[in-house]
Amino acid sequence: MSTYTATKLTPMLESQDMPATLKFYTEVLNFTCLAKFDDLSWLTLQKDGIEIMFSTPNAHRNISKPIMSGSLYIKTNEVTALWESLKNQCEICYPPEDFEYGMREFAIYDNNGYLLQFGQDL
Repeated sequence: MSTYTATKLTPMLESQDMPATLKFYTEVLNFTCLAKFDDLSWLTLQKDGIEIMFSTPNAHRNISKPIMSGSLYIKTNEVTALWESLKNQCEICYPPEDFEYGMREFAIYDNNGYLLQFGQDL
């Protein structure tokens, strides 16, 4: 195998409701839309050093709804303040909790049902 350098990981997720996805990430989570197709079949969102892309479902994959077996874990320096700003705007998976592995975190679902976890080092 050849040696290569990986320089960045950008999740590419599917959304069946791109206008709602754009609204959730820009208005609720304060991401910025860096780029999008006019028909909203694809967009790139950014918040500080985090970038996420969304696209409409790919006809070749034939998946009835967006799925992801894991979560997107976002580290932050203000997990408690972030929780206070989000707790009444999102579907909650679990509220803030301190974990034995040294993180204080909470989790929400985005408008597509993807699990977003936010954590801060204790």
